[in-house]
Amino acid sequence: MRITKTILIAILLILCGAATVNAQVMKSVDLEKYAKQRYGDRWLDAAAVIAKDMKFDKNESLSYQEVIEAPGKTKQQLYVALNYWATATFKDNQAITLNDKDDGCIIISSTIRNIAEHTGTLNKYSVSITPVIRIDIKDGKVRVTYTVQNYDVLADISGGWLSFPDKDDKTYGDSKRKKDDKTNANLYDEQWEISKHYPFVEKDAQKRTCAKALVMTHAYSNAIIDKVEEAVKNGLIGNEDDDW
Repeated sequence: MRITKTILIAILLILCGAATVNAQVMKSVDLEKYAKQRYGDRWLDAAAVIAKDMKFDKNESLSYQEVIEAPGKTKQQLYVALNYWATATFKDNQAITLNDKDDGCIIISSTIRNIAEHTGTLNKYSVSITPVIRIDIKDGKVRVTYTVQNYDVLADISGGWLSFPDKDDKTYGDSKRKKDDKTNANLYDEQWEISKHYPFVEKDAQKRTCAKALVMTHAYSNAIIDKVEEAVKNGLIGNEDDDW
């Protein structure tokens, strides 16, 4: 059977689409399932346990680092595999902020939204994070550094249990958005420094929100490192070798 150009293009698109689906790191819904499987759903307890082994860097950012050994693989081979993984996984054109083949360095900054939500007495909070993922590449090894400094928070002032609007449909803090606000979701109302919230600070008005946010942030770091390690050892789809 002769394969026409049109059929060939269609097959390639299907294959690329399949690779893209497999390459997604994790959506927030899947991340929550992943976090519950590893740490359970008691967020306050899980956050307290996880925090015991956490460290902040000199900028008060939560930072993880791991070296992945890749015996027999050259810097060039590792760079190609990880560049392929990064470009297939992070579809936002602005996500890859540095891609330097000569220095063997890839830096990624991509937001994962709504990792934690909480409805309080006066406000409803939705928390997102934008980790900075740095991948340094040498012959035979790769170093992954995952850093997060803040929780990015959308604060809905009309979403709390006791947030009743007045006669002009305004509430006490009208400088913040309301639940029907359609402004840019990237324009966060608040940034909460991780080191200044629970479980690193016991008395915290946003304790429950930050407990889940910390567990989800930690789980996402594990997912990222697992995916990088898989790309280093097996490539993105498992058949990127020189035997073809």
